[in-house]
Amino acid sequence: MPELPDVEGFSRVLGRAGGRKVEDVEVLDAGVLRDTTGPEVRDAVTGSAFGAPCRHGKWLVAPLHAPGRRHRKDEPSIVFHFGMTGALIWSPDEGEERHRHDRLIFATDDGELRFRDMRKLQGVRLMQDDGDVDELLADSGPDAASIDRDELTERLGASRRRLKPALIDQSVVAGLGNLLADEILWQARLHPARSSDDLTNDEWRRLFSTMRSVLRQSEPVGRVPDRRSWLTGRRDEPEGKCPRCLTRLRHKPVGGRRTVWCPNCQPS
Repeated sequence: MPELPDVEGFSRVLGRAGGRKVEDVEVLDAGVLRDTTGPEVRDAVTGSAFGAPCRHGKWLVAPLHAPGRRHRKDEPSIVFHFGMTGALIWSPDEGEERHRHDRLIFATDDGELRFRDMRKLQGVRLMQDDGDVDELLADSGPDAASIDRDELTERLGASRRRLKPALIDQSVVAGLGNLLADEILWQARLHPARSSDDLTNDEWRRLFSTMRSVLRQSEPVGRVPDRRSWLTGRRDEPEGKCPRCLTRLRHKPVGGRRTVWCPNCQPS
């Protein structure tokens, strides 16, 4: 599932189209459009250019503007949410064969920006102005890459929930998903079912610094790295063992989500 590092990578892909005039929009599957139609998207985007991308959590905002000038607050934006299987692909060759899951194509004079999605659980929205974008994101918590330690402590602690469900709740902290939460908690040596109002000051410091470290290392590669020294590199092995202590990893739902942890390094 695309999480904060993946969406940061898609933001860099979107940047490849930045400033280029969109000459045509092809809606190959309107099933990825949310609260808008193919003709509305074509009318809004054709002849415009994408401005500097803005990511918040798992949302990616592509502001539109006339070529040669900056986006204005009263101009539309395209907003992407990648759900379970979405992605943005830049194809410098317009003649390159389309993938069967390419749903939406933005054609420029130098290539195509393609929205690809197999399951179509989320999709693409057209916002009429920046106020609509703000309203769409109003229920999201602060971005995990920019939140400070005090706010993280306050928001998670006030929820009085188990750590894993609280971390992946986008209204508490935006951007963290299953892989990131498990990796952060494993590296911080915190059990995913610990109560968020039961952590010591030292554990809060460790959780915050670990989250920042994992994000810093994940964002440049556009995913959670599957390093052998990380939990992510071992979590899908049938007989997976903890990279630190070689204890057999545990697999059990926490808060309804598949969760992996080390019972030795992350005691309950």
